Amino acid sequence: MATIPVVDIGNSFAPDEAASIRAARDLCTALERIGFAYVVGHGVPQASLDAAFAASRAFHAQPMERKRSLAINAFHRGYMGMATSTIVTSSVAKVTRPNLSESLMIMHELAPDDPDRAAGKPLQGPNQWPDWMPGFKATIQAYIADVDVVARHVVRLIARALDLPPHSLDRHFVKPTTFMRLLHYPPHPPEAPENQFGSAPHTDYGIITLLAQDDSGGLEVRPRGGEWLGAPPMPGSFVLNVADMLARWTNDRFVSTPHRVINTSRRDRYSLPYFFDTSMDAVIECLPTCTGHGNPPRYAPVRYGDYLMDRLNKNYDYRKPDAADETPRKGEASAGTGARAPAH
Repeated sequence: MATIPVVDIGNSFAPDEAASIRAARDLCTALERIGFAYVVGHGVPQASLDAAFAASRAFHAQPMERKRSLAINAFHRGYMGMATSTIVTSSVAKVTRPNLSESLMIMHELAPDDPDRAAGKPLQGPNQWPDWMPGFKATIQAYIADVDVVARHVVRLIARALDLPPHSLDRHFVKPTTFMRLLHYPPHPPEAPENQFGSAPHTDYGIITLLAQDDSGGLEVRPRGGEWLGAPPMPGSFVLNVADMLARWTNDRFVSTPHRVINTSRRDRYSLPYFFDTSMDAVIECLPTCTGHGNPPRYAPVRYGDYLMDRLNKNYDYRKPDAADETPRKGEASAGTGARAPAH
């Protein structure tokens, strides 16, 4: 594909079987061929998007000491500073320079009496919110609620696309693992070497990513067997992409495509990727409609939580025992330690 397809899912929210089938078919074509699509007709109010971007810009404009007070912790929630995020292992590209970005990571919200939180299970802890910013938490939570509706609907369209009942995958997302990352990229330095990126070439970990990007541009994707292709901002759209676990679930029918960011706009770039994944206990194994005679499963079944923690432990400096500061536990944070995460 020379361009990323546009998929309109608007009419598929209504009980319109024909519209749902068309949207699922179009989505299937895009995810099989390139692993990316512009999703329009998603129903998220523009006011919700605008408010979330405004909140992100306001957070990143805060004094550094305030942002560092929320340094990322063992629950994988909090602030990651500029140029502290590096891809440690990658099959996509050899990367040695830290990403030119900073971000605030917000994961799924858990009630204080949540049993997984009480048991101290991996990643099951409280988010870190900038309490000095009135309205920030409510704004971001409202936006997450809006985009979460879209993510769940996309999963049902994916089920249709794979000739499964629309709600057949829902059970894996009763308690999903989600990441909302508020990203800020400064202008790319003109003198930067070729191997310097805002976000180095990578693929995402889980199931799907829904990205809202501002009008700065800079996102590029590399289709199978192709060259880097621009994914310029399209007003009113989300950029949807397949992540590694969905590719694995579909026996590589859907492709998890490498992508990167180079902010050449000469101004600050902001983006809001929402990573929507299964529960930590979900077992990812080849779906029945993605295998058959002459097409055996390519991967052994894997528990998503085990896969995720292995990736985090390998790729995030703050999780390593030899980090500059002692590895944080529970809600403790180690200021200044960085990490690699899927970023757009």
